Amino acid sequence: MPSTNKESSINPTSLLNTTNANAMLATIPTVSLFGVRVSKLGMSATVEYLSEAIRTRSPHQVVTVNPIIMMNGLDQPAFMSILQRAEFIVPDGTGVVWAARHIGNPVAERVAGYDLLHQLMEVGSKRGWKIFILGASPETIKEAHRRLARQYPSIQLVGYRDGFFDEAQDAEVIAMIRDANPDILFVGRSTHTQEPWIDRYRSQLNIPVMMGVGGSFDVISGNLKRAPKLFQKLQLEWLFRLIRQPWRYKRMLDLPRFAWRVLRNSKSMKSE
Repeated sequence: MPSTNKESSINPTSLLNTTNANAMLATIPTVSLFGVRVSKLGMSATVEYLSEAIRTRSPHQVVTVNPIIMMNGLDQPAFMSILQRAEFIVPDGTGVVWAARHIGNPVAERVAGYDLLHQLMEVGSKRGWKIFILGASPETIKEAHRRLARQYPSIQLVGYRDGFFDEAQDAEVIAMIRDANPDILFVGRSTHTQEPWIDRYRSQLNIPVMMGVGGSFDVISGNLKRAPKLFQKLQLEWLFRLIRQPWRYKRMLDLPRFAWRVLRNSKSMKSE
């Protein structure tokens, strides 16, 4: 993997942006879950906050956390450090919403990553934002790009690239994204890949919103179906995914593991 010297890559503009990000972060309410500061903002306030990040050109790594991502952090200290370094964490999973409520510090609502992507696309259409999408297979990302362009004809989709590349190609991919100069970078790769990749290269990318969106491009392209509204309302999207993709059962075991960790540590979590 190409080496990155964070000290040498900082310039006055990016330093100013970092300061702006810190100042912005200090203004939002959060709840601490195992040391991860999760935003308590609802969807509309989240979109407003990220719009301000774009206006001020303040780089933000946005992580949409669910119990599986939280358990990855609890099981892997290096991944937990990535979550703790990220500028903005939103409560994507219903389990995270439950955990915050259980310790007496509830979030406003669930902010699903898929819905946040579309909300940002909608606002971006009106404000002339530039979007780059990265991830999934070549066929999937091409179809996702086509459908997004059709759904949001006023948006500036300045580039797309599949997620099938190795470390030796990172520099090439980063150069491609930098040349496009987007306001938002959506990255749809595996959890074990997308957050570490954004974390490693965010200073080089220097994009206001760098957000992992997991399998969203598969849904947008039509390869996968999102859970029906009833499942969403009953907070059972995980069950719908398990029915459609039974091979995910091992990952789903993280849901009760996370709930048990919260129940076992709720007293100490309330004092974080």
